[in-house]
Amino acid sequence: MKEHNYQIDLKWTGSLGVGTKDYRSYSRDFEVLGMGKSHNIQGSSDPSFRGDKTRYNPEDVFVSSIASCHMLWFLHLCSTHKIVVMGYHDRATGTMLEAKDGSGKFKEVTLHPEITVAEPVDQELLEQIHKKANEMCFIANSCNFPIHHKPTMKVQSNR
Repeated sequence: MKEHNYQIDLKWTGSLGVGTKDYRSYSRDFEVLGMGKSHNIQGSSDPSFRGDKTRYNPEDVFVSSIASCHMLWFLHLCSTHKIVVMGYHDRATGTMLEAKDGSGKFKEVTLHPEITVAEPVDQELLEQIHKKANEMCFIANSCNFPIHHKPTMKVQSNR
């Protein structure tokens, strides 16, 4: 088996001068610095946990990891099936359950990809490709909850 390694640099930017003196004394803001990447991800906790709603939270990034990995596998599989995809847009959703002690876990994620193709494609074939993409997705294979797919397709208008 081939091994791949990933590295990020996470920096907490939320110290307000007194550190973590108490629960309200610090900001949850942080930056993810990708090694050699051109942009940083500015994050915070979910607003429910005193985070900044204008920044990405870890749960947002987690759902986007699942959606983007699925998309990349789907596009690859379409290319090998000679299906020309002209557009792909997903409004993925995730549901997390919070326990009484404050811990939590994801219950499910649902992908809602809207695919635009150059020529009509059999809907059943596209559903099979989505299923295969889910089987191949590195992130989906690392999850212990269901990932659902509710795709729609339209044919690009050439007018």
